[in-house]
Amino acid sequence: MAQHEAATPEPARARAVFSTEDFQLLRTAVMHYLKEIEDQPESTKYSNLYHRLGRLC
Repeated sequence: MAQHEAATPEPARARAVFSTEDFQLLRTAVMHYLKEIEDQPESTKYSNLYHRLGRLC
């Protein structure tokens, strides 16, 4: 006797939140902010973010 399994639909693929153009805009904004806080300890985190955003474009 074969088991009858209910077919479960696969979840829909998630849509991208940001476009490629958005990453360039975010990178520009981060660079501007980075210049404002360049002497503060948290500037390293923003510098790393800037470079990661550059790899996505």
